[in-house]
Amino acid sequence: MISSIIFIILLVATAVIFIRRIREIRYNINLGRAKDLSGNVGERLRIMARVALGQSKLITRPVAGIMHVFIYIGFIIINVEILEIVTDGALGTHRAFHAFLGDEIYYVFIGLFEILALLVLIACVTFLIRRNVGRIKRFSGKEMTKWPTSDANIILVIEVLLMLAFLTMNAADTVLMTAPTDMLMSTGMDHYLGFNFGDWFWVSAYLTGLMPNNIETLFLIERFCWWFHIVGVFGFSIYVLYSKHFHIFIAFPNTYYSRLNSMGELLNLEAVKKEVELMMDPSADPYAAPAENAEPPQRFGAKDIEDLSWKQLMDAYSCTECGRCTSECPANQTGKLLSPRKIMMDTRDRVEELGKHRRANGKEASDEISLLGNYITKEELWACTTCNACVQACPVNIDPLSIIVDLRRFLVMEESAAPSELNTMFTNVENNGAPWQFAQADRGNWTNELSS
Repeated sequence: MISSIIFIILLVATAVIFIRRIREIRYNINLGRAKDLSGNVGERLRIMARVALGQSKLITRPVAGIMHVFIYIGFIIINVEILEIVTDGALGTHRAFHAFLGDEIYYVFIGLFEILALLVLIACVTFLIRRNVGRIKRFSGKEMTKWPTSDANIILVIEVLLMLAFLTMNAADTVLMTAPTDMLMSTGMDHYLGFNFGDWFWVSAYLTGLMPNNIETLFLIERFCWWFHIVGVFGFSIYVLYSKHFHIFIAFPNTYYSRLNSMGELLNLEAVKKEVELMMDPSADPYAAPAENAEPPQRFGAKDIEDLSWKQLMDAYSCTECGRCTSECPANQTGKLLSPRKIMMDTRDRVEELGKHRRANGKEASDEISLLGNYITKEELWACTTCNACVQACPVNIDPLSIIVDLRRFLVMEESAAPSELNTMFTNVENNGAPWQFAQADRGNWTNELSS
């Protein structure tokens, strides 16, 4: 009874912290501009199934992709086992799903969980070696400071420990199940009676030889691993909400709301479109005062978080910091300052900062800081070639280019801060109708040099 009460307290505390953090993230994402992404439900579901559920873009790099699939499938299926542990913890039972599912089905699940736990172990150890021994280039960069680097290792180590605890728990459980009945009865461990599926612990069976012969010690090992595993899962579920690994939860809605139009198409600014429509409307009075209930004019482009859409902020929270975008970026490969991964990390850091400030000081409070300038520099933005390589490479369909373009639009349309080369082109377009400096009447002069 005491054990169940402690477990329920931990479960409720975890749920409260989890929900509170989710509400914070939801508040932060809603700091962005409204954007209607409803409709096209069938197509969006297909994209989500292919990219988020099917991991289609990850396996383009086979080693990392296959290892990630092991962890991904293990994470999903082993959560069924977590449901049983939660049930046992709350009700004080032992392997409650055995009676519900019956021998054969439960045996299959047990064997599958063991194999998946081993695959997760192999994948995590492989990733730890790749990150810390292999020194893969895309895991480095100026944005990969001590925390982002440590964050990846912390998650991998936690997963290794959780899987080891799970397998050790099963090994101790196997030995206890096969202990003499009178010994279990005399020590008050009769809840281990009636089970005979130790042969289905295909992986942990190899650990039973390491278990002690003393039944009380075995019980302590089994209980310690049980508590370590479930408390670790509770802690992990909270930690990921503050970590880059929040993509575990948000990758599905993020891919669902993926951009559906061609990647090469730059979308018009709604604010500019309204201005042009007003200019082209012969019945409109350009000197008329705006209506009392009219929305204030929007900024052209983006300077800070509130100028971006909620989807762009969701993109930032979905970033796994894997570096595939930066490794494919031609500007980054040629030594430019631009790193699409840094753009997303800076956006996430800024929205966290502003969200915290607003929750403490009111929804209109300003902290006199902005994404452009304080986090992302002009040099980074103008290094982008708008080639969409980063968008194509992202495993969860994040669009760093849209943020870069919106920040550049602000520089051009609000601050007239475009590079001199672009200002020359703008002037030529305005005067000549083309980016070249030649007048329209002279465009065909080059044909005069051709032989007849």
